[in-house]
Amino acid sequence: LAGGTVDLLEKYGFRVFGPKREAAKIEWDKKWSREFMQRHNIPHPNFRYFENEKDGEQYVRDQYSKDPNKLIYIKAAGLCSGKGALKSTNLDEALENIKQMKKFPDEAGRTFLVEEGIEGEEFSYYAISDGKTYKTFKSAQDNKTLLNFDKGPQTGGMGVISPAMVTSSLEKEIEDHQISKALLGMIEEQNPYIGILYLGGIIANGEPINIEYNARWGDPECQAILPSIQIDYLEIVNSCLEGKLNELDIRQDNKTRVCAVGASKGYPINHSKINGKRIFGIDEVLEMEGINFFGAGIDVVDGKFYANGGRLFSIVAEGENILDAKERAYSAMDRISIEGNNLHYRTDIGWRDIERFRRL
Repeated sequence: LAGGTVDLLEKYGFRVFGPKREAAKIEWDKKWSREFMQRHNIPHPNFRYFENEKDGEQYVRDQYSKDPNKLIYIKAAGLCSGKGALKSTNLDEALENIKQMKKFPDEAGRTFLVEEGIEGEEFSYYAISDGKTYKTFKSAQDNKTLLNFDKGPQTGGMGVISPAMVTSSLEKEIEDHQISKALLGMIEEQNPYIGILYLGGIIANGEPINIEYNARWGDPECQAILPSIQIDYLEIVNSCLEGKLNELDIRQDNKTRVCAVGASKGYPINHSKINGKRIFGIDEVLEMEGINFFGAGIDVVDGKFYANGGRLFSIVAEGENILDAKERAYSAMDRISIEGNNLHYRTDIGWRDIERFRRL
């Protein structure tokens, strides 16, 4: 999208669904995206952007001189495969994270943001738009860190639940202030948005705050949300391309889904030693009821499965409630192993909603 693939395909007559390059800027240029939020009064964290390392360092020194325990995020303005937001809880971490910006490929960190850290519970929200109107899907809650209870380094995502109970009383506010304002803002700026709009948000003091927009489905949220749709996804896409999304009823089931991601030990730092090791148990999981299995970093040779990546697969289990779905997901995960005991996964996916459900 950032490279203008939609623009190019449309130019040569292809039927293609997704935002054009300028609309996708809402993801691929974090500076532009935050300034867009300012223009349209979309709630977001306070931020400053810098193109000079020394200026950024002086700014964080000033911030930590006022509050030595301040939470700050240093964010690359460009695309970094989901790894461009670095958490800082003290001055030394912030200075080191600013130095990391120049290490991202394609000068993605040449411009970087210093953002106020917002503490609260995160959520994901998705809308689909035909450039004039939009429809929303179920909410989700992603688990980005490697270890249980949100510890360890950031990853591309270690699991997700959908829907997320934390958004149940806030859906109108999320749609009004984060989805509708963004899509109407794009129209107002003569840059209509056709495609999937992702909102990564956080609930702070009862208010949904924007962490980021993405111009596409997210992983692993997509795996837990799309199976709930009860009409053909192609029908939804075609209605967008024809500008008739408002005529469509997107039916979704009432099930809860838990997605647990299986990864190679060593991910996300260095998992190269696991490549080529055999994965056992996938055939058995594929036969289980109420389970979707999505392969990722897997090679298949002569009908056998081998590790070839960091995140290897997603197991998505459906249930009548969060307890039911989680039990099914981990029952399936227990059947899988990697030669040499080299499978890693989080065991706590959905823990917040499990606590909520038990209090009901």
